[in-house]
Amino acid sequence: MYLSRSLLRGPYGDQLKASPEELFSLPEKVLQFGTGVLLRGLPDFYIDKANKQGVFNGRIVVVKSTSSGGADAFDRQQGLYTHVIRGIDKGEVVDEVIINASISRVISAASDWNAVLECATNPDMQVIISNTTEVGITLVEDNIHADPPVSFPGKLLSFLYKRFRHFNGDRERGLVIVPTELITDNGKKLEAIVLELAHQHGLESAFMDWLENANTFCNTLVDRIVPGKLPEDEHQALCKKLGYEDELLIMSEVYGLWAIETTREKVREVLSFHVCDEGVVILPDIHMHRELKLRLLNGSHTFTCGLAYLHGFKTVKEAMQEDRFSEFITRLMKQEIVPAIIGDGLTTGMAEEFADKVLDRYRNPFLDHQWINITLQYTGKMAMRNMPILRSYFNRYQQVPPAMALGFAAYLLFMKGQPSGDHRYAGSSDWGPYPINDEQAAFFSTSWSTLAPELLVKTILGQTEWWGSDLNEYPGWAHSVNHQLARLLNDGPRKVLREYLIENSVA
Repeated sequence: MYLSRSLLRGPYGDQLKASPEELFSLPEKVLQFGTGVLLRGLPDFYIDKANKQGVFNGRIVVVKSTSSGGADAFDRQQGLYTHVIRGIDKGEVVDEVIINASISRVISAASDWNAVLECATNPDMQVIISNTTEVGITLVEDNIHADPPVSFPGKLLSFLYKRFRHFNGDRERGLVIVPTELITDNGKKLEAIVLELAHQHGLESAFMDWLENANTFCNTLVDRIVPGKLPEDEHQALCKKLGYEDELLIMSEVYGLWAIETTREKVREVLSFHVCDEGVVILPDIHMHRELKLRLLNGSHTFTCGLAYLHGFKTVKEAMQEDRFSEFITRLMKQEIVPAIIGDGLTTGMAEEFADKVLDRYRNPFLDHQWINITLQYTGKMAMRNMPILRSYFNRYQQVPPAMALGFAAYLLFMKGQPSGDHRYAGSSDWGPYPINDEQAAFFSTSWSTLAPELLVKTILGQTEWWGSDLNEYPGWAHSVNHQLARLLNDGPRKVLREYLIENSVA
């Protein structure tokens, strides 16, 4: 027996504040491009939660953009799917199961584009959500009159043009467009591409005016780990416990953030689901939330992944179960990253509160986040995520941040690799070889094989095209990195980490 509406009239109906009949009869207010697990685990979660509290009162029409797979599972389960939420929240284990009833139907753009366009004539439609990957928000040659257009911006423009013509340019029929693709200023970039496509197609000036002034493209930031499917044995065990089959079952962590940038009060009114969960934040400027995520979550990952992997840890949760490593990453975040990023409205209290949430996420016993995956394009991540932190710390305190120095030295050691065939490179550890997937892998391989460690450090720190400046000019930085690298080479990561914690203990 598959998950179906009949179950919500039975044993699972107590999840709902409204009756199943009321929930399923809500009007379609959202058009969503994408069926992926991030969308189902984050925005669809918030919309479902609001609907069950009688707030947003609108369901989602999902557009499946790819031609493969069909919408069979969604059709069979009447749009319903199980969402398992597992993790740590304020030190307490969370293991929750909900049934998401936010999706009304799924349409394949490839096989039924006219049905998608028909949604443009719906007077209740208010919101467009997307997650088409970063590649989706790009300008490509397209025909918006095709069946369907090739690109997501082309599909979006086609939809908006249909709506404009159907409602005769009524400004009250404009939409709120909230892309969730993981690129900075995603809303502005999408709007610019849609406008350019409209110009290329020679669309009338009245439409151009309506497009710019009746619709709102919002920059957004999303943050939630949604691995998707459970391991097969866990999936089967849970379905047996629940008493139904679910091909769409997903799992996510507890933490969730959907930050939406706008100055328009009307947008807040349309996106009324934000009142139902503190994870939805609507602000005139979401830079602060982006900075917290980039520096404390992504930045701490990048400063520690090499050290963790060489230490012998395979997953983040495994490292956090070891007191020494947990203490190291906590000091890195709270004693070095937090002091470097505060200011411009971001207080120490706000940053430390976010750091505590990140530590809870790292400790999640239900997620197998592989350190080796975090090392992908290690150099580029180190430059983008961490060089602004390092620069700020030196500008403010004129001294070396010791945890950052150890993390950077471990990065250099991790990048000590040799060619492994097919233009690939591999490093060597006490636990065997590992892949080095980095654009600078060849440079590091040559440098390690031809330079003494001290000269290698000077050479790498001097790569201004990578770092934006010569890191040799930071007082004491080269000396500290050299010192830690020598210790890692001579004593190994375990002993070095143990001695680091003793030497840098807080009285």
